[in-house]
Amino acid sequence: MEFFSWLEYILRISDPHQKIEQFNKFYAKYPNLPSEHFQKSKVWESPSFAKICTIVDPKDVPRRSKLHTEEGRATLLHAIAHIEYSAIDLALDAAYRYKYMPKSFYDDWLEVAADECRHFLMIEELLHELGFSYGDLPVHQGLFDAAMRSLELIDRMAVVPRYLEANGLDANPKIIAKLGIFKDPFAKKMQEALEVILREEIDHVKKGDKWFRWACAQEGIEDIVKEYLQRVERVYPGTLHSKDFLNIEARKDAGFSCEEIRLLAKREVECG
Repeated sequence: MEFFSWLEYILRISDPHQKIEQFNKFYAKYPNLPSEHFQKSKVWESPSFAKICTIVDPKDVPRRSKLHTEEGRATLLHAIAHIEYSAIDLALDAAYRYKYMPKSFYDDWLEVAADECRHFLMIEELLHELGFSYGDLPVHQGLFDAAMRSLELIDRMAVVPRYLEANGLDANPKIIAKLGIFKDPFAKKMQEALEVILREEIDHVKKGDKWFRWACAQEGIEDIVKEYLQRVERVYPGTLHSKDFLNIEARKDAGFSCEEIRLLAKREVECG
């Protein structure tokens, strides 16, 4: 099968296990697949998970509290599983959507997709231990909507890896700390899974940083910081000086400059 056609097929699959199985087959063969770059990329009208999940407004998604209870932990794990499922599609969509890119671009985003598949299965296993499955709880489609509002390469790299995934670098340590209050083995397993995701998401954001800068260079854009904030602001107004907590070291490892970090922070931060 042809590279982009196979990716399109995988993106349409709703069942996560079928999606991952097809991706693994594709990933084993993709270096030798023919690539017809002239194909027009589709703009998706609905997310692939629409067939297996109940989609609600973000404000109606179950709150991730009461982490001392199994139900509270399942709610948190389901939310993370949904992020990871969505991230699989976002990485695949990047490889599918942008044609005539250097081979390393496709290598990078397929590697990200492989990581996200592994993350999903890791979180799903914990969810199953609590007697829940992905799709049991309502979800929102915020990540999908953001991707469809950022179809140009510069926009996508700014909004998805450099904004949304970078926000995950900030949120993850706080969740790990909350779980640290509990000393039971299952809380420890949740912490360990989140620590794996945090380490590997730094690399995902770094890949986004790399290709954001590459895309800016192709357009002759020199002020990377200004361009980033303008692109994100169009999709998420109020981004400037809005962040209560920033994982400064993780963001720096992922390519953020101290100037960007200070502009994102709500208050003055130390960034040496």
